[in-house]
Formats: sequence, structure tokens, C-alpha cells
Amino acid sequence: MTQELPKSVELYFSGKNERDFARAVSGFSHTAVARDEAQDYRGPAAIRAWMEETFARYADIAEVESFSSADDRVDVVAAVSGTFPGSPIRLRFSFTLADDLITRLEIAP
Repeated sequence: MTQELPKSVELYFSGKNERDFARAVSGFSHTAVARDEAQDYRGPAAIRAWMEETFARYADIAEVESFSSADDRVDVVAAVSGTFPGSPIRLRFSFTLADDLITRLEIAP
């Protein structure tokens, strides 16, 4: 049996890559926090604004290469390409879930 990404995580990647930011944030809880480049973004509105700004600066696309899950956590390794120095790079996306919603996302090299 092939393991699949949880729906909320799949919505994040597919929505962000297709520039459907409403879909990308639809899997986040109303109290979710996203942490990227040492900054926190709290709640779906702030997370969506961060995604839109990131796309405007970098035109980034993330291709999931692998993932693992245990308990309430899903760790994804993705190749991220865009208009930034060193593209493409591999990043780790660490998701914490509760009731099938993303409560925390941390992105790190």
C-alpha cells in the first residue's frame, strides 16, 4: 500500500504550485502558524499573504520528493525552484496536524 500525503498537506502544495492560494490555505486551522526564514505568520490570512508575497518575489514551485509521517507530524522534502539564487534547492517542510488540519508549518534547509 502506498502512503499518501494527508489532504491538508496535499492542498498546501497543489494550491501553492497552481497559485490557488485559497485552496493552499484551506487546510490550515484558524490558529495555524507558518514559520519561514525566521518569521512567523499567524492565521490563514497572514499565511496566504506570505504565500502571495513569496510567489511575487520568487515564482517558486515545490515538487515533493519524499515524506514521512508519525503521530501528528508530517515531514516533507521538496525540491523548490524559482527565481532565487541557487535554485533549485531542497527544503524540509515540517507540518503538525490536529483534526486533519495544519496547525504549524516550519520550512528549513
